[in-house]
Amino acid sequence: MDWIEFPSLSRGDLRLLRRTVDESFKAFTRAYGETLETVFEPLRQFLIGLEQLLLTSPWPLVLAAIVGIVFLMSRSWRITLGSLAALMAIGYLGMWEDTMRTIAMVAVCTLTAIVLGIPIGIAMARSDRLQALVNPVLDLMQTMPVFVYLIPVVMIFGLGKVPGVIAVVIYAIPPMIRLTNLGIRLVSPDVLEAADAFGSSSWQKLRNVQLPLALPTIMAGINQCIMMSLAMVVVASMIGVRGLGQPVLQAINNQYFTLGVLNGLAIVAIAIIFDRATQAYGKRLQKHSEVVHG
Repeated sequence: MDWIEFPSLSRGDLRLLRRTVDESFKAFTRAYGETLETVFEPLRQFLIGLEQLLLTSPWPLVLAAIVGIVFLMSRSWRITLGSLAALMAIGYLGMWEDTMRTIAMVAVCTLTAIVLGIPIGIAMARSDRLQALVNPVLDLMQTMPVFVYLIPVVMIFGLGKVPGVIAVVIYAIPPMIRLTNLGIRLVSPDVLEAADAFGSSSWQKLRNVQLPLALPTIMAGINQCIMMSLAMVVVASMIGVRGLGQPVLQAINNQYFTLGVLNGLAIVAIAIIFDRATQAYGKRLQKHSEVVHG
């Protein structure tokens, strides 16, 4: 019998362990919850401000700005006209406001991931020991079910925009960190030796050599970050984040097929626009890098 049943803690010990951990985290939330909310208040205000800017500005101006950004990044009339058609269809079908909220959310989450992820990726590229420490954390962030880390975030911040941003960033930042690290490590040692020969300092090598050469790979990380942020839209709607995810969640709860499909297609359209624009920009950077350093 001893070889059939796996040895484990008794039910009483398991309940005690879980209760201890839960009570400890609740105590931490009561002690530091307000402080953490204050720390993240600028992020919340930035998201609200961007969202209001997109919602209160005349729609032709917003449409022209988005399409202009797509053209500047892609330099492709096909991608630009496709983006214009997709956004016009979204507005015609009555999903403009939710789309603007989603774009604001994705933009803030992506910027946050860039600001946090690039320095961490640079530090990992400079230290094998740090890379060995951070990689398991990134593995955990990518494989942990999303709903699990929603629990502590909601316990600390409640429902709303801030927990949504934090949850999305946790899910989307690993490729940003990994590809920044990879891009810098892939810079040719010969190029670094040439920079050393010209007397470049460590900061000058990073700014003038490593980051420019790693930029196409970093852009691939930004692309993945945007895609993963959009993938979290529906999950984020469960904790009060408004946008295209809420109608999808409503459609699931009430079995509204058309509502779910239309908003799902709007998310797909936004994802394709961002994906094509960032991929085209990354290819342009790569060609420029090959010409300059080729």
